[in-house]
Amino acid sequence: MPELPEVETVRRGLSPAMEGTRITRARVNRPDLRWPFPPDMSARLTGARVERLWRRSKYILADLDTGESLLIHLGMSGRMLISGDPLGTFAHEHPAAEKHDHVVFDMENGARITFNDPRRFGAMDLMPTATANLHPLLAKIGPEPLGNQFSENHLIGAFRGRNMPVKSALLDQKIVAGLGNIYVCEALFRAGISPMRKAGRIAEKRAARLVPIIRDVLSEAIEAGGSSLRDFRQADGELGYFQHRFDVYGREGLMCRTEGCEGSVKRIVQSGRSSFFCGQCQR
Repeated sequence: MPELPEVETVRRGLSPAMEGTRITRARVNRPDLRWPFPPDMSARLTGARVERLWRRSKYILADLDTGESLLIHLGMSGRMLISGDPLGTFAHEHPAAEKHDHVVFDMENGARITFNDPRRFGAMDLMPTATANLHPLLAKIGPEPLGNQFSENHLIGAFRGRNMPVKSALLDQKIVAGLGNIYVCEALFRAGISPMRKAGRIAEKRAARLVPIIRDVLSEAIEAGGSSLRDFRQADGELGYFQHRFDVYGREGLMCRTEGCEGSVKRIVQSGRSSFFCGQCQR
């Protein structure tokens, strides 16, 4: 599933084609994805102007001049692809419709935004903009890791007394928004913290060090266009390439990249997810 860097990369790609532009036609080609689409979704979107395109955790939100906001979740295989952008950033020709093109937005500037999702684990919903943060998918999400609310004091307090592994704590969206398996593995490696260590037993100084490390990992991944492991594509159809910089994720059995370390990357399963780490560098 796309994590914060992948979703932010898609949002940035969509912004020039959607923000400040009216949806001249919205086509909804099936009744549902992971959940049913909201009633009259096509009619409610057609003619609406996108005032703001933003991200909350792993969700993209489009605030409309109708007083509603469109929530988009990419799911496992969802892609938002652009064609016909008059700015010349993307291919000018609209491609032929594909089997899994479930929602299509024709914009007044000539761009077409296509939501393609073969596995149909994605989702879309409409909600009042004024109360968007109260939506069930958003209401209990923690602070954004690139925002000011994600501070050293916040993480120290969130870890205090927790008996769960630090890997599980960082994946808890109530503690910090948008982190997933890939970037937690990479951040813990840089911090030298074992994914098995109990969150409540991490010294405050070590917990505090995680905050800038997490921000650095995410920022680098965003600049690289995210990580393309299976289905992920940027809005222009290109692959991300942060996967070429992984220190531990997916490198089981390979030598640790830390200078002077003779260890190798190990893999364990925690709560059904693979954790990659160096047993010598991470304690």
